[in-house]
Amino acid sequence: MIKDYNVSDINLTKYLFFTGKGGVGKTSAACATAVKLADSGKKIMLISTDPASNLQDVFNTELTNKGAAIKEVPNLTVANFDPIEAAAEYRESVIGPYRGKLPDVVIKNMEEQLSGSCTVEIAAFNEFSSFITDKKSAEEYDHIIFDTAPTGHTLRMLQLPSAWTSFISESTHGASCLGQLAGLESKKDIYKNAVDNLTDREKTTLILVSRPEPSPLKEAERASLELQDIGVNNQMLIINGMLENYDDYLSDVIYEKQQSALRNMPEVFRDIDIFKIPLRPYNITGVDNVRAFLTQGKVIDHKESLHVEKIPKLNKVIEELYRSDKKVIFTMGKGGVGKTTIAAAIALGLAKKGKKVHLTTTDPAAHLNHVLDESYGITISNIDEKAELEKYKEEVLSKAGETMSEDDIAYIEEDLRSPCTQEIAVFRAFAEIVDKSETEVVVIDTAPTGHTLLLLDSTQSYHREIQRSSGDIPEAVKKLLPKLRNEEETEVIIVTLAETTPVYEAMRLQADLDRAGIHSNWWVINSSFYAANTTNAILKAKADSEIQWINKVNEISEGHFAVIEWIPEEAKGERLDELIK
Repeated sequence: MIKDYNVSDINLTKYLFFTGKGGVGKTSAACATAVKLADSGKKIMLISTDPASNLQDVFNTELTNKGAAIKEVPNLTVANFDPIEAAAEYRESVIGPYRGKLPDVVIKNMEEQLSGSCTVEIAAFNEFSSFITDKKSAEEYDHIIFDTAPTGHTLRMLQLPSAWTSFISESTHGASCLGQLAGLESKKDIYKNAVDNLTDREKTTLILVSRPEPSPLKEAERASLELQDIGVNNQMLIINGMLENYDDYLSDVIYEKQQSALRNMPEVFRDIDIFKIPLRPYNITGVDNVRAFLTQGKVIDHKESLHVEKIPKLNKVIEELYRSDKKVIFTMGKGGVGKTTIAAAIALGLAKKGKKVHLTTTDPAAHLNHVLDESYGITISNIDEKAELEKYKEEVLSKAGETMSEDDIAYIEEDLRSPCTQEIAVFRAFAEIVDKSETEVVVIDTAPTGHTLLLLDSTQSYHREIQRSSGDIPEAVKKLLPKLRNEEETEVIIVTLAETTPVYEAMRLQADLDRAGIHSNWWVINSSFYAANTTNAILKAKADSEIQWINKVNEISEGHFAVIEWIPEEAKGERLDELIK
């Protein structure tokens, strides 16, 4: 049974960690919980380590990592860590001692190894571990709430003995997401105590936040299992964004889709408490809106006006791709934003214009065969992510086993669980498809990040320098990297939603690509309520809240963007055709 999320009815522990996929409402839920507890007379510390954090906007207060009192909420102190800045300091603390002693190409490789999201997470954990182990903070505050929890992968890495030793000369697989942790040797005991406190169910609760949709629920399942794996078993689930009033065609379909997702929830959630928060039509900024988030209160945002006369459609993007004769087209974005649908629509649009098109994806090919009509000349392939990852792991570990100790191999095994490793394994398979398809336009759903591409590039240079390699870069990948940097041949389409976190995450992806020297011109906003016609009051208000993010994407992309309306049916056949008209 799914209960209403009433903070006063739940027996909450001292430490509360909110975690979940980007854009599901972690920050909103964490802030609303903090304010509700503070209003009830509890002393609360709220800490964010999210790189896309908008806590300063939420509370309209300048925040630092020291903590600031919120005047409208007397018992609340809020701290906002900048994990990217912390990661830069950590990176330099690790690499600094080797500058001038190792070749530049090796230093460059190390820098890139320590530039990924896992390093940012380690740096964030370094910041907030002091709070979860600090006796003074424990005495001063009734609850300490963290917006964004560490992943099970990161915590397992911290528990490995070899993580605390410098074995750069032996770390040969060259695609490390986390890098070695010797720079934090002095924090080892603090980390151990922090992990101990995390796994103490009397002290800590992990609050998984999701939306009533298959993709976020799958991500919440992954996080739950990862953290159970290291002993964080005191968990609960909040399902945010439940539509309760449905009175037109669009709201009817959304309601039924949400109910279907809940009926088919992963088994892991059968034994934990599940709570729900209704869909709110306003942005969670300002203390009034935060207070209203967990109540029936209704707060109206000031409506921003649209900065473009006419919202561009996807056919504008397709026309430009056709005119510029691009050979390799990636759709890129966080999970759940609709990359596969956009890739399929672009492939169909180009095929209708007479291009010979090959579409490749990590979605099952059978699914795409139902979506697309191959009579347009589109060929389809799919990459089995799990098979490619296992193949890559086997290659790396077989070579590592020739020279490395058991402890170091354990570290490599954990490192191979990182998101970067999966990207690299899948990208190698993509590269082979592109290499064989010189005479076609290749549309690729799910692109590697700029960080992963730089890892591949710097590892290639590193291996040339060191004269030995493990997890070798195939020729197809070596050939593809320069092609990706050639904007005459390659286009990356960034896909997002018209919401705070997805837009900020997309901005970080673009910065990542810029760093890798890869050109990105077009943005696509998918599943927009603003672009859909609805008479439902909640959805109409939700549509108004999208305007500021449509304006933001228009500004970032310098007008090179398109908006696709939220459609209730699966985008296939005639519906896919409508997207490109």
